[in-house]
Amino acid sequence: MWHLTCGDVAAVGVRRVLGDAAAEPLRVMRDDLAVGPLLDVDQRPCSARIAFWLSVWPDTVMPRPDFESGLSADADWLASLRQQDRPVTVWHGDSCSEQLLLARVAAALEHSELPLWEVACGTGDSGVDGRRAVGMIDPAVLSAYYLPKRVDAERQAGLAAQWRTAVAAGSDIRRWREGDFHGEDHRAVDTVLLAACTPEWRPLARVMAELMARSDGFFATDFFSFWRARELAAQGRIELAGSPGQHGYGGLQVRRV
Repeated sequence: MWHLTCGDVAAVGVRRVLGDAAAEPLRVMRDDLAVGPLLDVDQRPCSARIAFWLSVWPDTVMPRPDFESGLSADADWLASLRQQDRPVTVWHGDSCSEQLLLARVAAALEHSELPLWEVACGTGDSGVDGRRAVGMIDPAVLSAYYLPKRVDAERQAGLAAQWRTAVAAGSDIRRWREGDFHGEDHRAVDTVLLAACTPEWRPLARVMAELMARSDGFFATDFFSFWRARELAAQGRIELAGSPGQHGYGGLQVRRV
């Protein structure tokens, strides 16, 4: 049985639950599927997807992940799933990325007899006040959520259709609400960032935190939020000053132009 998690934080708890990794191999999928173009995410060399993450990743933060090999390896691995005989279990919660991963795997296994299983760890509420991603659960208690359920054919077909729709839509951002994905451009996110800025200098980290705390339907990460701030600065709508500091943004200040 393969076990898939979305991100390394979730993998810590899942490894603890599984125990013997040799018997139950775990694969960590690190791509945040909620943001950026998906049109070529399943097609090596995933050029558009790679270009997106290269633009998001801060220049001052090293080492930079090897997006080129990592994203292509994910695409190849998923494409090869139906040729092997090991069932797949996807661990997921209320993170849009986790739900997209489940849908992506369902599409990869469509028309295959290979069983798809899921371990549901969320609340079903994707709002910031009620959501629960796998990585948010204390590893010491995650075993209580380990209740694998076989994904039946009808649900798998529906998930696969959702994945294809999300890919074809070409949206900049996807939010998960009421069991479906809703695409949008960057305007709503940028509006929140701009509203958090003032004519006076503020720490950029505080402005980013306001966006992260108000992002219903998907988890806005710090690097994604920092990227949108840089884009707004390039458009002349805000001004950034200071030295990068921790994580590339820790020493920066921001004000509205």
